[in-house]
Amino acid sequence: SVVLCFAGICRSPRNSSLFLTLCLTISAFWCGYGVLFILEGQGVLNATGDFCSALVPGLVTFTLALLLIAVVDFLCRQVILALIASAVSLASAHEVATCSSSTFGSSAVACNYMVICLVGGYFALGRILCFLSKERIVLPGTGLAKKKTPERLQSTSGSTNRFAVTALVLNMLSASVFGCRLLGITGKLFIGQVPWLWAAGVYQLGICILSYRAMDVLMATFFGFTSILKFAGGYCLLYSTWQPEEPSFPTPFLVAFSILFVVLALFLTLKSPVDGLYLLVYVAYCIALACCPKGLFEGGPQGVEVAIFVASASLALLHLHKVAASAETPVGRGAAKALLARSSCLKLREGADLHAPYLGYSKYADAEVLAYACSVLASFAMTRTGDPQAPLATVVIPWVVVAGGILKLLSGSVAFARGKTLESSAFILYAVMWIIWGLTRYGGLYGTPRSFHAAVGIVAFMLFNGFIVFCSLFLNIAWFLYSLTFLLISVSFLLDAIHALPAGYDIAATLIFGLVSFYCFLSALFNSTFEGSCLPMGRPIVQLSGVGGGTTKCLHLPARKASSVKRIADILKNGGTCGIPTDTVYVLVAACHRPDAVEKAHQSKRQAQDRPMSLWISSLKQLEPAKHLFTPLLWDFMEAAWPSPISLVIPRGDWVDFLGMKDSAKYVGTPQSIAIRIPDCSVTTHLIDMVGPIVVTSANPTGEADTTHHNQVYAKLGDKVDAVLCDGPSPENIASTVVDCTKIDSGNIGFFRVGIIPKAQVKPILVFFLPS
Repeated sequence: SVVLCFAGICRSPRNSSLFLTLCLTISAFWCGYGVLFILEGQGVLNATGDFCSALVPGLVTFTLALLLIAVVDFLCRQVILALIASAVSLASAHEVATCSSSTFGSSAVACNYMVICLVGGYFALGRILCFLSKERIVLPGTGLAKKKTPERLQSTSGSTNRFAVTALVLNMLSASVFGCRLLGITGKLFIGQVPWLWAAGVYQLGICILSYRAMDVLMATFFGFTSILKFAGGYCLLYSTWQPEEPSFPTPFLVAFSILFVVLALFLTLKSPVDGLYLLVYVAYCIALACCPKGLFEGGPQGVEVAIFVASASLALLHLHKVAASAETPVGRGAAKALLARSSCLKLREGADLHAPYLGYSKYADAEVLAYACSVLASFAMTRTGDPQAPLATVVIPWVVVAGGILKLLSGSVAFARGKTLESSAFILYAVMWIIWGLTRYGGLYGTPRSFHAAVGIVAFMLFNGFIVFCSLFLNIAWFLYSLTFLLISVSFLLDAIHALPAGYDIAATLIFGLVSFYCFLSALFNSTFEGSCLPMGRPIVQLSGVGGGTTKCLHLPARKASSVKRIADILKNGGTCGIPTDTVYVLVAACHRPDAVEKAHQSKRQAQDRPMSLWISSLKQLEPAKHLFTPLLWDFMEAAWPSPISLVIPRGDWVDFLGMKDSAKYVGTPQSIAIRIPDCSVTTHLIDMVGPIVVTSANPTGEADTTHHNQVYAKLGDKVDAVLCDGPSPENIASTVVDCTKIDSGNIGFFRVGIIPKAQVKPILVFFLPS
């Protein structure tokens, strides 16, 4: 199961969605299937018929799911994948028949698994021969596709999400557990069916993370929601091993959950109406749970589970059909876009940088929507006060631990990957709080005697949150209220720990925090879907001069985009100063033909006279008109040394005028010499080609360490820089080597600074050109 999961995620070609779907589906199947055999071996499923009642829901689901995958594989002429999928599907179908009659189907199961072994062995042999023969021997059906399909822009519609089909199969799996009970296929709900539910929940959490990597925010949020329901379903079946009666569900929580599903469905409908309509089935499911005192154990929710099974299978087939069909399957994706095109207030966000963070890059889309939604769920789960003598009788632990803890921890990790230090710290802190004290309070771990010693940890968490509240003053109003109202939740845990919780406090605290979290949820959804600030998060309450303190922000542009380099070039041509990446560290640059910009860059340094600026060009062709002004040895040395992180200090002369420096020359170098370099960085040289020669100084105040990340440029220089070209961490942590070439004709060179290139690599260059 683990190897298949790894192969599907990490080793599948980007244009092979069917291979990925098959690997993940069979991996989830064998995960739950294997755990059931372990439970049987340990004597957990010792009653008559328990093992079959536990197996059947999963076998039914994967029989249908793998049959659909096999049909699409045959249509796409993926014979190997089709044979494996159909063989596993037939084996599962015969195993279901074996549960009815032990004399029927067992040999067919063995034959199908033998087919899987033979096909898998054939494919492995083909790949080994292909590797050993360096692709001269390729067995039929074992060659990997060589053509590369253009990577389509990832959107929030879920249509380009390669993991959507597997997630829908997992929804079928959890629905099958309860649907089989309603239809009489299984006789009871019990612990033997927990492995299917929790395997589906674990895999759906993984797909949630992978969907953020696919830049599919809305479907990732939906998969996070459904994973919560799967863990809760497993908890309810596990509860029956401790207590004979069925647990009850907190109605306010289910109402809040249904509202979140409705809002998410509306936003998903803007991208894909079919996917949005599918979410409405889960709205009905939450309403059915809220209306039934016994929740999952009553016929109403189980009937909706049957509808979820059918809807999930239909949508999975639709997503699979998109892969097989030559034309795009009509799902009404353009309808909402055409409707909003007439609106002057709402305009959908579009473009390749839709999910790009303000600073730099991230491999993940923003997960704040899920984090705020989980805060809503965890807070409303606390509104129903449980019985102190039977704390587990009310289903609260899955909501506070999975939603408030695990998914919040996931969101915090994604926020950290996107460079959001404060937000990630808060999410992770709150996740730890929900997990530890949610389990302690609602799991009955306090014990009868209580004292202040049990609350010391909560006080520590409150102190940490106080620091978060203080820092949020510099972020925005919404975050200040979000972190401040979480103190009310912390106080609730504190008062409960010392047995001093007043009546009604929980309801008031959770309503306040839940409503603030819901506004943040709506704001994050609106601002990630529409242009402009439909539901603003507010301005910082406290502003400092420098970073974040001004009314205008320094422009940060990704270096990988040609349009960004062009914008930086335009800013330099118009007299601006910019921070740019190089082959070493980040530098501050200005165009040579703009004396005002060069003077601004010169004044950005304290004691600027002790830190002369250097001159950079993109090619020696820019100095060709002045070649006669350089000695042959110096010219040959420059040709051999560049492009590289080597700056050459050469005598100042009339050659400076050929570069169009004019009044800028007085700020560059010293009266006797100038440092010049051709950087070994394509972005930098392309920028110089567009602007002309540039004047360069380090992107940090005098005496401070070199700037090794684009985030540090504006942090160190503030308003002295007009824009930053972002390329993440610098390739080196040390600056260039500065070589004194003022006396090179005598055969001697010196070193003002030994940087990334050592002396031992520079001196042989000169020796090569010296006469013997």
